[in-house]
Amino acid sequence: MSLCVPQGIKAVLAESYERIHRSNLVGMGVIPLQYLPGQDAESLGLTGQERYTIVIPEDLAPRMNIQIKLDTGKTFQAIMRFDTDVELTYFRNGGILNYMIRKMAS
Repeated sequence: MSLCVPQGIKAVLAESYERIHRSNLVGMGVIPLQYLPGQDAESLGLTGQERYTIVIPEDLAPRMNIQIKLDTGKTFQAIMRFDTDVELTYFRNGGILNYMIRKMAS
């Protein structure tokens, strides 16, 4: 079974990430996605005008490939750049701030 990312959740799709930039995105609850090797927006025919549906499996693991569906009917895979289990925990809580607030409240 898969979950679709609800509207309003943000994601960034890039060719690569500097560690600090990726970590900042994760901390803000933004999903860092990376093209597979040899892919980029041009090779996939992306214009930036498409609407994306990101299919997130329930059994998330660091650096797993996920499927992205476009409103044009096209699909492709990307790497979900959560590199550690801690980053996955932050994601599941909507970012590091929400995680810390929940932790303090419990």
